[in-house]
Amino acid sequence: MYVYIMPPMQQALRALGNILTKAEAHCAEHKIDPNAILQFRLFPDMLNFTKQVQLTCDFAARTAPRLCGLEMPSFPDTETSFAELQARVAAATVYLAGFEAAQFEGAETRNILLKLPSREVEMTGLEYGMSFAVPQVFFHLTTVYDILRHNGVALGKRDYMGV
Repeated sequence: MYVYIMPPMQQALRALGNILTKAEAHCAEHKIDPNAILQFRLFPDMLNFTKQVQLTCDFAARTAPRLCGLEMPSFPDTETSFAELQARVAAATVYLAGFEAAQFEGAETRNILLKLPSREVEMTGLEYGMSFAVPQVFFHLTTVYDILRHNGVALGKRDYMGV
């Protein structure tokens, strides 16, 4: 499970950090108030850019401990600047770097109970990792990317892929 979960999570966080750097530079270069991006949403019923970044970090950082049967970290949603979002990405990255492959032994069969707002869902660790957690990270990362492209930030596939 380690090889299926950790590299994609680390890649997503690496990409997110680089994307945030480009977004901040874009704002400075074009004299755009950073809040115009930080508060932007693609549609009124969608979460804004800042929340999309926070959720990318949260899903990435909470997957490993959930699969390993450990307590999940809590990250308060207090970021209001690119610098603070970068610090959140860095904290999630450092946290994930502390996990080792041996901690994931048996994770694929571990029973995972998700308490969603409308219901509870039970699944195996394999189902959780591959069908819930990884897609969640990349959904929110994609939305971050889409918001920035919509606002003229010069990003491409390599930026999204984190390579």
